Amino acid sequence: MILLDNVSKIYRNGAKALRGVDIRIEDGEFVFIMGPSGSGKSTLIRLLLHETEPTEGTIRVGDVEVTGLHRRHIPQYRRELGVVFQDFRLLKERNVYENVAFAQRVIGVPTKEIRENVPRMLQMVGLSAKYKAFPSELSGGEQQRVAIARALINSPKVLLADEPTGNLDADNSMGIMKLLEDINRRGTTVIVVTHSREIVRSMQKRVIMLEKGFVVRDIEEGSYNL
Repeated sequence: MILLDNVSKIYRNGAKALRGVDIRIEDGEFVFIMGPSGSGKSTLIRLLLHETEPTEGTIRVGDVEVTGLHRRHIPQYRRELGVVFQDFRLLKERNVYENVAFAQRVIGVPTKEIRENVPRMLQMVGLSAKYKAFPSELSGGEQQRVAIARALINSPKVLLADEPTGNLDADNSMGIMKLLEDINRRGTTVIVVTHSREIVRSMQKRVIMLEKGFVVRDIEEGSYNL
């Protein structure tokens, strides 16, 4: 479960990014976060990643009280989260296999296990045949699939996707969303930040809408019709 209780974030320049936000996301949910630029979407992701602290309120992810989490515990906490960004953030000098394997190497997973885990993840995202390819040799949709495989390789409980289709065409966008839906069906909680009403309308998942730092609507699954 993810719980934000009366969370506000005011930056040093006085900008009020979030104001008294209350959000509860159950294990295994698929939730879209929507809102115009400056509504607080990126701040929400940063708070969940513990890249910044709330000015007020508390945040809990699973059994972890994220608010005030000691610095030495942050790396362990973040292993429970998978993150996918709009710009893919792949290592350009490494091939597909090594990009996915990197996430396991940094936490000390034995090479034997990596050799078993990476092919399994690449098969799941439909890129088994591309394991030797470098990012520059892949389409945008393929690069995002590599990023998703890397985000999932350590079996996170929660996947955060920040505008994952922002650099993709319509066909690739829907392919990525269907992949995220399949990942969700396997038990991972999925939170997607997006501007795309077309994607949200087609997926018909729960939608939390932000505006000027406030939660202005919380639309239950199957009810989005804007």
